[in-house]
Amino acid sequence: MDFRTEFKPLTVQPQEIEDKSFQIITEELGEHPFSEEQFPVVQRVIHASADFELGRSLVFHPDAVRAGIEAIRSGKIVVADVQMVQVGISKNRIEKFGGEVKVYISDKDVMEEAKRLNTTRAIISMRKAVKEAEGGIFAIGNAPTALLELIRLVKEGEAKPGLIIGMPVGFVSAAESKEELAKLDVPFITNIGRKGGSPVTVAAVNALSLMAERLG
Repeated sequence: MDFRTEFKPLTVQPQEIEDKSFQIITEELGEHPFSEEQFPVVQRVIHASADFELGRSLVFHPDAVRAGIEAIRSGKIVVADVQMVQVGISKNRIEKFGGEVKVYISDKDVMEEAKRLNTTRAIISMRKAVKEAEGGIFAIGNAPTALLELIRLVKEGEAKPGLIIGMPVGFVSAAESKEELAKLDVPFITNIGRKGGSPVTVAAVNALSLMAERLG
């Protein structure tokens, strides 16, 4: 049996593949409302998801990109809501400036406290994270309850994040949590609707770290 295919890839060079992908994204996206500094984030989100609707639904606080770059270059902590986000972030660029990527959801004390209070580990993990990551980037791609708790902590003055990237995916509270985030007067990157997830949240962080690195 012949399993050969007639299809041949345009290129097998990684950088050429990425460059071609970004060219296609730019051409197919067409006119858009994003600024020059926001567009690299949009590109990488679409690149990670192949979803133009998701890309077009991104919402930026006016200071979001600047705040994210500044947090990275200042060596602030990047807090991930789940391990999948932590694993996907390009840590070498974060660590280059003295920062680190941390996730608290599986910490023993977090699990014990969540069990004691009969609540989610995501909620307790945010309560722990805000005590250690003032001025840092909170990257939430999975847990709406983590985002809602972080929003509560910001409103009550217990959290002072440098940037919140909130793009949790799902059917229960995901869209609503992002609507609440967009009302905050702190730098944020989010999107409208149920779509989102760990890969696109990672893509946003990596876009910011690339921009931070290119500043020298």
